[in-house]
Amino acid sequence: MSITLIIIIVTVIVSIFAFRSHKVMDDLIFYPTAITEKNQYYRFISYGFIHADISHLFFNMYAFYLFGGACENSFVNIFGNYGKTFYLLMYFLALIACVIPDFNKHKTNPGYRSLGASGAVSAVVFAYILFQPLQGIGLLFIPIFIPGFLFGIIFLVVSYFLGKKGGSRINHSAHIWGAIFGVVFLIIFSHFFSTYPLIDNFMTAVKGLDLRHIFTTY
Repeated sequence: MSITLIIIIVTVIVSIFAFRSHKVMDDLIFYPTAITEKNQYYRFISYGFIHADISHLFFNMYAFYLFGGACENSFVNIFGNYGKTFYLLMYFLALIACVIPDFNKHKTNPGYRSLGASGAVSAVVFAYILFQPLQGIGLLFIPIFIPGFLFGIIFLVVSYFLGKKGGSRINHSAHIWGAIFGVVFLIIFSHFFSTYPLIDNFMTAVKGLDLRHIFTTY
């Protein structure tokens, strides 16, 4: 069984338990004050296995399912026997990295909480984009796709401005930092633990893009 599928199954089970129990939700949610005052560092990880509601859970796990399997296979192809270990490491470290800015900002704010796997999922999606920069990516139920690297740029820009605007319950900061972490992690690990020319392949693919065929419909 793939690492991706195992994470999805565990996340769904834990999220369902949290839907039914306020105590489980409170014990696992990312709560900076509890980390600061009670040293509950496990919350840097546990929050990624609970979600606000069914739709939140569905969209995160659906995106993870779409990109995770292919990304995991690419890790195995590049890193060999260490592929699945590095893939799992990226996912868990992304959970931590994407909320460190929130922790530093809200460590003494008792009203701040966050939950959901979207930061780690963003890391996986952007790692996939590094592998397949021209693969078409679009939005759910909209049959228009653009090359992955362009989608990534648009995603980061939109997330930045929406985060700056505020007024929603979506943690855009986690999306941005998770995405950045996924890219940095893959670049560093591919450099030190493989001979795969990641950056060269990415740049060659992007330079060869025919701008007349940016949009693809299905």
